[in-house]
Amino acid sequence: MPKKGGKHAGTGEEMHTQCKRAKVAAACSLSVMNFENPDRLFGSLISPIKQEMFFREYWEQKPLLIQRNDPMMAAYYESLFQVSDLKELCSQDLYYGRDINVCRCVNGKKKVLNKEGKVNYMQLKKDFDQKKATIQFHQPQRFKEELWKIQEKLECYFGSLVGSNVYMTPQGSQGLPPHYDDVEVFILQLEGEKHWRLYKPTVHLAREYNVESEDRIGKPTHEFILKPGDLLYFPRGTIHQADTPLGISYSTHVTISTYQNNSWGDFLLDAIPGLVFDTAKEDMALRTSIPRQLLMQVDIADSTKKLSSLLRRLADRLENTRELRSSDMKKDFIMNRLPPCLGCDSDPLTPGGKLPKIDSKIRLQFRDHAIITVEPDQENSVSRVKPPSYAWGGGWEVRETHMMGTEDDTTCEDVTSQQTHGLRFPLSYLDALKQLWSSSTVDVKDLKLISDEEKENLALSLWTECLIEVL
Repeated sequence: MPKKGGKHAGTGEEMHTQCKRAKVAAACSLSVMNFENPDRLFGSLISPIKQEMFFREYWEQKPLLIQRNDPMMAAYYESLFQVSDLKELCSQDLYYGRDINVCRCVNGKKKVLNKEGKVNYMQLKKDFDQKKATIQFHQPQRFKEELWKIQEKLECYFGSLVGSNVYMTPQGSQGLPPHYDDVEVFILQLEGEKHWRLYKPTVHLAREYNVESEDRIGKPTHEFILKPGDLLYFPRGTIHQADTPLGISYSTHVTISTYQNNSWGDFLLDAIPGLVFDTAKEDMALRTSIPRQLLMQVDIADSTKKLSSLLRRLADRLENTRELRSSDMKKDFIMNRLPPCLGCDSDPLTPGGKLPKIDSKIRLQFRDHAIITVEPDQENSVSRVKPPSYAWGGGWEVRETHMMGTEDDTTCEDVTSQQTHGLRFPLSYLDALKQLWSSSTVDVKDLKLISDEEKENLALSLWTECLIEVL
């Protein structure tokens, strides 16, 4: 809802001490985004806060507000997305629901104003100007290269999918009611100003989205105004609402989110089945039958003791396990992450330059996108998973569907199978592949393989797929 009462929220006095303000004077030379590598990119995103401090004091714990007052950063943020971009984007066959939602918060409830079919720019502008509706643009990284660059680097940094939404809200209006999300949230204020209120979580580190009523959330723990160039972070489960103040023509911000279904609980659900399967091959205790009629019983107290004992045996095996399979989570990340951003005008990569020979020095390309994994169903092989890059085609298709889900999972099964398999090698190649992944450069003759023929074959296979560079 629009802000109640007459007190202005931009004075800073209402901001509680738990949420640290990181102010940087305009005269201070604050660097704009650094794309040299994922670590530098994230460091520049939260600057001047240091990464060590961020993860020690804020990550999954409490909000962080960075008010920069820096014209360079404000101008850079504005270039990521503007309201004026909508007219051109609407000519690219955008659809209500899939690409754009039009909504407004009325009496604490979300009112959806979507039309049917393709988005018409003039209708969208009318809803924005006359109905004071918020325009939510889904996954703008599909269209805006600078957001693609940011999110691709963040996916490498976190090892988790990173999505985004742009919210454009006219003055004196609010798009969404108080709610909390199941993602870690980074807000970048692009245009105008937005009045934010944050509340104490009712569910810490929530696993799902939920709307909360005004009478349940109490008073805000934090209240402030975001201006262009400012950044706000808050953990999943943080209840929040935001509106554009009167006197500000409109507000545009992008919400960058990550770590959805990426908890230890999710990892255990994914990895434990493989651990149980492997352990049962060697441990007869896991192969003995469950008691008769166990599945029919209501009180299973006696059986839980046996189950606890078996879980302890699994824990003992886990401590001595070098490889822990994460099948579905890893597959989802590999399949759906953004491809490397080589520029919108880049052609698909093709092998070029010198062929790798036994006396060549080579370097791995796309290291942040390279994943080596032992196939669970192939005891004698290792799979070298290809990153979804221009090198193998499909880079544009991956970007255009990034974080959009799939309308027909069955039609994508063959593609999924192809891309997750990648390049296959004998298990004896595993150490050499890890050597390439962990080293800045490697001499082909020094690869951890027995014969020169194997070393040259490995280098040539990777070179053919543009995965290595011959120096």
